[in-house]
Amino acid sequence: MKPAVFIERDGILNRARIERHQQLSPLTLDQFHVNAEVVPLLYELKAAGLIIIVTTNQPGLSRGSQSRGELDRMHRMLRQAFPIDDLLVCPHEDADQCPCRKPKPGLLTEAAFKWHLNLDHSYVISDKWQDAEAARNAGCTSLLLDSPWVGKVHRDFLLPDLASIVEKILQLRASRRAVAEAK
Repeated sequence: MKPAVFIERDGILNRARIERHQQLSPLTLDQFHVNAEVVPLLYELKAAGLIIIVTTNQPGLSRGSQSRGELDRMHRMLRQAFPIDDLLVCPHEDADQCPCRKPKPGLLTEAAFKWHLNLDHSYVISDKWQDAEAARNAGCTSLLLDSPWVGKVHRDFLLPDLASIVEKILQLRASRRAVAEAK
């Protein structure tokens, strides 16, 4: 079984919109801006043998405020810009109570089944508490970028920038390998 890195889309791979002290997903291609400085960091994770999977809640689909075609165009941009292996979307809103909407772990467990992943050796990168909660529920290690949206839930690491997050993942991978080789 393989390890993976699950990455929250909005606020990590693309800039999120901020309105009334809330982080909002871009709804149109004009609002969608890729965070290009993340590209070399993802290549470091790929070089370390990690599967890279983007996970995102996009309730605009079920609310009708976003078209599937517009979302697909955004995701084509992500696939062109970043070395990602998969991109999983929850189109539901909170009221739907679906198992794939973060903070529930459904997107992570779906990816684990599809990609034959070892969730206990996988990581979640985000700037939001919902991803940390999904990581905890799935057995992954959560690494949060310090932001106003981290909340008070359990997270394994809170770090100041994405470079520090990638460095920490690589350290954790190296120590796990050293322990496995010592056995």
